[in-house]
Amino acid sequence: MSLFDTSAPELLEEDAERPLADRMRPRTLEEYVGQEHILGPGKPLRVQIESGNLTSLILWGPPGSGKTTLARLIAQRSRADFVPFSAVLSGIKEIKAVMAAAEKTRRYGRKTVLFVDEIHRFNKAQQDAFLPYVERGDVVLIGATTENPSFEVVSALLSRTRVYTLRALSKEEIGAILRRALELPGRGLGHFQLKISPELADEIATASDGDARAALNTLELAAGLARDGQIDREAVADALQRKVLLYDKSGEEHYNLISALHKSVRSSDPDAALYWLGRMMKAGEDRMYLARRLVRMAIEDIGLADPRAVEQGMACMQTVHFLGIPEGDLALAQLTIYLAVAPKSDAAYQALNRVNATIETTVAEPVPLHLRNAPTRLMKELGYAKGYEHAHKIEHAVTGMECLPAGLAGSVFYEPTNRGFEQRVRERLEWLRKQRATASDPERE
Repeated sequence: MSLFDTSAPELLEEDAERPLADRMRPRTLEEYVGQEHILGPGKPLRVQIESGNLTSLILWGPPGSGKTTLARLIAQRSRADFVPFSAVLSGIKEIKAVMAAAEKTRRYGRKTVLFVDEIHRFNKAQQDAFLPYVERGDVVLIGATTENPSFEVVSALLSRTRVYTLRALSKEEIGAILRRALELPGRGLGHFQLKISPELADEIATASDGDARAALNTLELAAGLARDGQIDREAVADALQRKVLLYDKSGEEHYNLISALHKSVRSSDPDAALYWLGRMMKAGEDRMYLARRLVRMAIEDIGLADPRAVEQGMACMQTVHFLGIPEGDLALAQLTIYLAVAPKSDAAYQALNRVNATIETTVAEPVPLHLRNAPTRLMKELGYAKGYEHAHKIEHAVTGMECLPAGLAGSVFYEPTNRGFEQRVRERLEWLRKQRATASDPERE
């Protein structure tokens, strides 16, 4: 007999007050939809479950992808006690209490699956508190997270678990879940004999963005607005209200989207760049953050291939600040298109990288005497400014004077491309280097 009040899932009498998404939660692995890459025949997690060789694991995936349901099914299939644990509501004291009970249960020959929802919300000390119990086998820990475990789960705990990545459900998989909810009586809506066109069901599936819970919640709302057994377009529109995009300004999806925007601009794909920009704006991203990132792209990926890109970026930033939302969004879109179609060069970026690498790996030589100012008599006597050539007093204003320390003389850091305006820069630089190489400097010591 379990020491816990919460046991592995059992078939319960239907509770009409429970949300449809909860009632339709799969009760067997056969009912579970999606994640074939880990649960299909012969796939790693399926094999682990069926063999009974259960180990601690982390389920990483977006909201509504089935993490909690899968954890419950694993516990049920393993005939283990299922103990849900919230990272939001619990601390180290609660962890130790649950672990002590789990240790006693193990002595009676029963396994305990400890399901920690939103494990990324636990701090380091709280996560470390699980370690001794996981190592001794007192519990099988199943953590669920929407954030990248590499960053959010401590390395000691991560090394003792296996990470399984869950994917957002496809539109077809969401569609199958919706059809089942409409057809199944009792748990679902089958007893209402509701009808919905394939187009409207597809619209709900699309709007859910792979989140089964969101899709079922929308269907339940639309069903409540149905007239004469028909879920029409007006009911679906009212239920949807507005598509809420998966986004967390401090989470991984934030960085995924800005990365997609940056790489689309770098790849000169204005359509893709606009799409990712639109996704971020629709999700409520800070417009000044977007402006800053676009200015960075102008510097890092366009550079001197189009020197006006930075000017356009700064003008866009001022426009966004001045106009706000929604008018400033057009300026962001315009800048995104400009940057995407502009010629690309990271030559200045790479030049700075070479300079930094050189500074890190060479001795910091003193500034050559001929490049130093000599405001005092003593400094002149010491040779400061001796041999300096004033460019404006020489033909073409080009000297043959070496401006790098002796140990780095002749080093080349900046290598311009042949794209855009930088082609002219390259031609000018080649001419300058030839002039410098041939310039005489007989007086320099």
